[in-house]
Amino acid sequence: MTTSPLEHRLQAELADLEANGLTRRRRILESPCGRIATVDGKNVVNFASNDYLGLAANTEIARAMADGAVQWGAGSGASPLVSGHLAPHEVLENEIAAFTGFPRALTFSTGYLANLAIIPTLAGRGAAVFADKLNHASLIDAMQLAKAQGAETQRYPHCDMAALEKLLAASTAGSKLIVSDAVFSMDGDLAPLALLFALAERYDAWLVIDDAHGFGVLGAQGKGSLAHFNLPASPRILLMGTLGKAAGVAGAFVAGSTTAIEFLLQKGRSYIFTTAAPPAVACALSKSLQLIEHGDALRANLQARIGQLRDGLYNLPWKLLPSATAIQPLIIGQNDPAVALAKALWQRGLWVPAIRPPTVPQGTARLRISVSAAHTAADIEQLIDTLKELA
Repeated sequence: MTTSPLEHRLQAELADLEANGLTRRRRILESPCGRIATVDGKNVVNFASNDYLGLAANTEIARAMADGAVQWGAGSGASPLVSGHLAPHEVLENEIAAFTGFPRALTFSTGYLANLAIIPTLAGRGAAVFADKLNHASLIDAMQLAKAQGAETQRYPHCDMAALEKLLAASTAGSKLIVSDAVFSMDGDLAPLALLFALAERYDAWLVIDDAHGFGVLGAQGKGSLAHFNLPASPRILLMGTLGKAAGVAGAFVAGSTTAIEFLLQKGRSYIFTTAAPPAVACALSKSLQLIEHGDALRANLQARIGQLRDGLYNLPWKLLPSATAIQPLIIGQNDPAVALAKALWQRGLWVPAIRPPTVPQGTARLRISVSAAHTAADIEQLIDTLKELA
């Protein structure tokens, strides 16, 4: 078959990715998500997943999903506003609202869809969006959608509150949105949420917080980053949390005031025009919320393993970024050495992914070490010893 010019162009771009060490490849797991992953018949300690509390293969959650599927079927059949909002969805939304302290919550199939609903829906023509430069790709894409419909968009230097305040003070927009990750997914650091909230109050702005990597892990009972900073469930805050990381299942939610959530339900395109998640997922998540609420022992073990890792990696030739969260980035620098180090770890039974541009800035390729409550002290010691050996 003759290759068309369109195909040839794609092949050339793929070859360019390969030449620059940027090709991504999937691995096929032959086991459930957990601390040990089986791939190609090889068992490796898994430092690659976002299963921060080790709940992804929890049998109670799996049983709740199975029972939910038997009672409610495999699918929802339609978008939520047509006929796809089943009783388990309603129960879960009420439980999330109560758990986070907000009056109301809305569930989505993914965090990406949730973020695509929030920002373009609230930031129409004449609005202004102010976003941290290291925000997740879903927030960046949502901001671009808002820009396409007439909103002004500006990105401030990472966690630079002085720069953000200058932008806010200079803005004449009728509606303002401050948008930030709570825990930054590639650096593992925390946004200064108390300062962001103070600026939102001062300049009468919405504060949109993506708590994908904080929900279930931070704060009292795992209620997330707002609880960690003792911030109120303010009507000006919209809190997005994902349910496929610490919660161990799938999906996402947006929590906020009754009015704001109703507005998203009525106007959010990625909510209106998407088939609702299977009701069995909601059943599983209801069980997951219970385990998160009573999961202090899991969170304590997670913090102990994070401390053990950081203590053990203090004297390596690579830079360990400052992070008190489950995300521990080890900066290698260039792409090829990062990939080579990840491969060497893999050969020694440790799965630690190399993260390269465009996910992170040029020259900051890294190992993204994800710590889980399921990890043992021996797992962490094995990783420390192997990295020291390879150094």
